Amino acid sequence: MKIMLASALGATRKVNGTKVPSVLIERNGFLDRLKSIWPQNANVLIICGDPSDHAKNDILCKNLAESFTMSGLSISCIDKCDNRNPNAVDNLEGVGVLILAGGHVPTQNRFLKQLRLRERLSNYHGIVVAWSAGSINCADIVYAGPEFEGEALDPLYERWITGLGITDINIFPHFQKLKDDYLDGMRLIEDITFADSMGHEIVALNDGSYIMIDNEQTVLYGEAYLMKDGQIAQICKEDECLHLQ
Repeated sequence: MKIMLASALGATRKVNGTKVPSVLIERNGFLDRLKSIWPQNANVLIICGDPSDHAKNDILCKNLAESFTMSGLSISCIDKCDNRNPNAVDNLEGVGVLILAGGHVPTQNRFLKQLRLRERLSNYHGIVVAWSAGSINCADIVYAGPEFEGEALDPLYERWITGLGITDINIFPHFQKLKDDYLDGMRLIEDITFADSMGHEIVALNDGSYIMIDNEQTVLYGEAYLMKDGQIAQICKEDECLHLQ
């Protein structure tokens, strides 16, 4: 199994307030590296972020199909898996590229458990491409940092949950957008994520940065930061790479 865990995929841009398909992110060699492992005429399956948001899932599938073609990635078919067709993962051996979409981390995580995707991936030999929540949920133990109003204050909200076990790296995506955000009256990074990083390592990725796992090598590409024990330090710069394993 070859894996690309991105902060963002690209695939769309806004024109007059509407998302339209576009080429995937090319920064830090993302598209070139994806092309190097992409199978010819790939069968693609998208695991959606919210299994109940059918309209959004349909648009996502349509946009990705056009984006992949625009990006020079050949596909023979593309389908989505949400709560209308959970049995789409029954034939995972016939899927060349498995896409894990973005969304709300706990919502997608519950769906992944319903699909028993962790167990199914133990015998999967294709390519996994994930972004945002999809990348986060690839960890063995996922850091599901609060995202929605009320979650940071909710004593029952679970911040550490079981993931897919593809990697032991906890990813915090969209760092350049979120580093100055507030949630529930607290600074998202300094007051919430730093506290959650005590005893843990969390890798913060900017959009355009990603982690590639291939042949037991794990390499980080692009600007990224390590949050650990309430501290943060830059570990990789734009157009550079860092071997993590």
